[in-house]
Amino acid sequence: MTDLFDDAVRRLLEAAEHADDLDPEVLELLQHPKASLEVAVPLRMDDGSLRVFRGYRVRHNDARGPTKGGIRFHPAVTRAEVTALALWMTLKCAVVGVPFGGGKGGVAVNPKELSRLELERLSRSFVEQIADHIGAETDIPAPDVYTNAMVMGWMTDEFAKIVRRHEPGAFTGKPIELGGSVGRSDATGRGAYHCLKVLEHRLGWEADQVRVAVQGFGNGGQAVARLLAADGYRVVAVSDSQGGIYRDEGFDVPSLIHMKNESRRLQAVYCEGSVCEFVEADQITNDQLLELDEIDVLVPAALENQITADNAARISANTIVEVANGPTSPDADPILAGNGVRVVPDILANAGGVTVSYFEWVQNRNGLQWTERQVADRLADVMTLAAQDVYDLATTRDIDLRTAAYVHALGRLGAAVQAKGTHRFFSVE
Repeated sequence: MTDLFDDAVRRLLEAAEHADDLDPEVLELLQHPKASLEVAVPLRMDDGSLRVFRGYRVRHNDARGPTKGGIRFHPAVTRAEVTALALWMTLKCAVVGVPFGGGKGGVAVNPKELSRLELERLSRSFVEQIADHIGAETDIPAPDVYTNAMVMGWMTDEFAKIVRRHEPGAFTGKPIELGGSVGRSDATGRGAYHCLKVLEHRLGWEADQVRVAVQGFGNGGQAVARLLAADGYRVVAVSDSQGGIYRDEGFDVPSLIHMKNESRRLQAVYCEGSVCEFVEADQITNDQLLELDEIDVLVPAALENQITADNAARISANTIVEVANGPTSPDADPILAGNGVRVVPDILANAGGVTVSYFEWVQNRNGLQWTERQVADRLADVMTLAAQDVYDLATTRDIDLRTAAYVHALGRLGAAVQAKGTHRFFSVE
């Protein structure tokens, strides 16, 4: 298995070949994270025993502003994974023009095995270990896989105790009552939705003729499925970590969301109010969902490396929208391209989350509270413009969307690095 960070750098270098007049120093800087922290996270369990988990926080690059990125709780968290995610966050912020660099963190733990009190103690313990390295002007964590607003609330509270002051801008994705922003919970999926709407307009799609499959039914997957279904798209398959369901006629997405959030189970239902009835559907695996015939749009919204060289040739969808981070391996990209599959890359498609996190940070630092409509409208403006820029670049240069997104990001990062002086400025002819 290749190192995930090496994969990320490989893509970066391949895309750089298409960038105009990119200073070599930019690539040199982007291949090395600014800071990488590994910590032991002690946790007192409910039975009185002590366990120690491995935690990480990486600041990749701060050329365009303080670093920003989520914290995930997952047993597969590694230094290489967190470093790759931090690099992608640097690119993601640059793609949409948010004045942040990339950061990422995580703890190698299975949160499903923890009680709620153990989860709170783990969250606070992790913040205690990394407190000297984060802050509103340095590095700003947010939710990620298996963390949420409640976890961010605990972390915000613990950080305030450590630094002896109220500093809501040190974390984003917080509960509204602790300085969070409305619209943050569905921002990632909503951003992907806007990217798809730009494609719909350019390609002349008829929404009711488009069949969609969503792998991963957390906040991001739920939001994009709900918004597309409301526009008439037919969501025919969804899945979570336990497996998936398929129904040729499509699902009533609000009913699926209601059942998933109430019971933590993904079941094919139709609900009227609080009364739900089961409907017929086929049980499928996550792998089967990816390879479904006769679907038009595939939305991987789970974890990285779901589409690889092993299964890319069996992907039938003509468009993939990467709501997850890194769901497509580099070896799969040329196979998909050869089969005419259009990939809206993660550094564009899922940038809605960091965009609304930026809005939250701005509100915190200015003592403001924007309305849901203000947040939604500003997000639509940012994501629509970014998608149009990337799609235009792909068309004019005859490159794929992923490469175009990287080139767009590299242009902004290059300008920031050069503004501080590079060899070109200091060298004497």
